[in-house]
Amino acid sequence: MIKLLISDDSAFMRIAIRKMVSVVEEITIVGEASNGQIALEMARELKPDVITMDVEMPVMNGLDAVREIMASAPCPIIMVSSLTERDSSTTIKALEYGAVDFIAKQSSFVQLDIAKIGQELVEKLRFWGLRKRRTLFPPMPGAAHPASAGSMAPAAPVALPRLRTADRRGAPGLVVVGISTGGPVTLAPFLKAMGELTCPVVIAQHMPPMFTAGLAAHLRIDTGLNVVESSDNMALAPGMVVIAKGGQDVVVRETAPGVLRVFERLDPEAPIHPNANVLFASAARLSCDVVGVVMTGMGSDGVHGSRALVDAKSSTIIAQEPKTCVVDGMPGSVIEAGLATAILAPEDIGRRLARVAGKPSFGTLPSHA
Repeated sequence: MIKLLISDDSAFMRIAIRKMVSVVEEITIVGEASNGQIALEMARELKPDVITMDVEMPVMNGLDAVREIMASAPCPIIMVSSLTERDSSTTIKALEYGAVDFIAKQSSFVQLDIAKIGQELVEKLRFWGLRKRRTLFPPMPGAAHPASAGSMAPAAPVALPRLRTADRRGAPGLVVVGISTGGPVTLAPFLKAMGELTCPVVIAQHMPPMFTAGLAAHLRIDTGLNVVESSDNMALAPGMVVIAKGGQDVVVRETAPGVLRVFERLDPEAPIHPNANVLFASAARLSCDVVGVVMTGMGSDGVHGSRALVDAKSSTIIAQEPKTCVVDGMPGSVIEAGLATAILAPEDIGRRLARVAGKPSFGTLPSHA
């Protein structure tokens, strides 16, 4: 049985969430809180398996509640966030503080939206409720991140199902990244270790509209890199890190020899957006060398795109080490398919990219991928 604690200052939302889960036998509601302070007290007393947390609440808001709960009564927390710039930015911060996932809603009072998010919420409650004892909870700021080299021994060599050695002839002209659940807290240490590259980086982070602008702004401040949200027909330049706009898919086209641009489109066949398979497959048609990176996330997005890169270009494909993932579905699928050239922790992925495509120090040359 999955014990759920609901925290929302809106009685309407508490009733709506109650109705969503009432038909699911394995989920039982153990408490309802109207503000973050009550949620904190209930989390300590009731020890739920998962918590849904509103962003804006009186007395103690959702961000502070996440920070306090993760410090004293760690538990998977799913943020229920409105699609506003303020709520989206707060949700990104809550994910950094330890929330494991989020549900985006148009408005607390739109019944159609409630119906739309019901299935997604139930699926995530099941997933995180059952994973409670195995979840990698991101720590408080200032503590070592579970995916950082400083918080664990270096990953032991992994036996790959079908190890390939890519035929590299020079530094890549593009790096493409697919990432989902756990992405906001994983991207920062990855990008910091990577630093500024001599080529652009395009990231497909599964997110709805409004959230990626806040994520890009947060990463830009945190890493000091030129991190931007994508726009249609955006020209790519060395050192850019482009976060694909939420709810959209992006493709990279070579509009002239050596000139790369990002175009936004919504692929009706893609089950989730921004889609890594769509991004990777477009990169497979470029004339330059491309490195693909598949990181933490549910599902298997990135497998077909990685295969397209390998078949077309013998590309290097780097998968995040599963034990460093919040959820290892995406990189695990790439590893299982035998497409991974290397399996590394996030910071080690960043350092690998810095070696093959970083700005070289005086008198040195970048090594091959």
